Amino acid sequence: MVEQVAEMLHSSNHAVVFTGAGMSTESGLPDFRSKDRGLWEKFNPDELANVHALVHNEKEFTEFYRYRLREIDKYKPHRGHYILAEWEKKGIIKGIITQNVDAFHFDAGNETVLELHGSFHTFYCHTCKKRHEREAYLNGETICECGGTVRPGIVLFGEQLPQDTFQKAETLAKQADMMIVLGSSLMVSPANMFPIIAKENGAKLVIVNREPTDFDLYFDVVIRDLSVKEALIAIDEKLRELAR
Repeated sequence: MVEQVAEMLHSSNHAVVFTGAGMSTESGLPDFRSKDRGLWEKFNPDELANVHALVHNEKEFTEFYRYRLREIDKYKPHRGHYILAEWEKKGIIKGIITQNVDAFHFDAGNETVLELHGSFHTFYCHTCKKRHEREAYLNGETICECGGTVRPGIVLFGEQLPQDTFQKAETLAKQADMMIVLGSSLMVSPANMFPIIAKENGAKLVIVNREPTDFDLYFDVVIRDLSVKEALIAIDEKLRELAR
């Protein structure tokens, strides 16, 4: 199946990648919902990852997100992230649509990354919208000159999803002649609609995910016996053979 995916990629003109939590957990980063991690021992994310906490409980909100950022900074993109960055530079893929907020795709060197739920790539003042630096936030600069609270650029519970990003992702999905889904259970709506949009517009679909999904019947290739990183390394090797 790896050979088949490599051949499909080699002959495609507008391949797009869609990534979920499984892309990041292979870097060692625990899933946000994992109960067996320090995050849930120190905080209750259900109470703090929302707009109400940002407005009415600024101190704990900030402590929670600085902790999350420090946790993310313990981990780095894995080889699969860097392969995707190389593919974009070579024109093999046209962009990435991601559900992840860790900004690992940017860290690895990808440029066209549509973050459906925002990410820790940007920080800004909730009041005046002025941009702030990630390092400054980590170092304790969490109040803006205007007096507003500096926050990560992720979508909090109670906020609207970024419509501009979703529209760009929809355009990218409609243009795709191939979409590769990496490490997503496709359970979160409306993000899980992008592979279907691509399929309806004639794209070939590939999914690499350890567990079956409710959408597997729409996919031309389903890979469950390899991790995301293993699959990307294997596909990349075959692509290099095809390019010789």
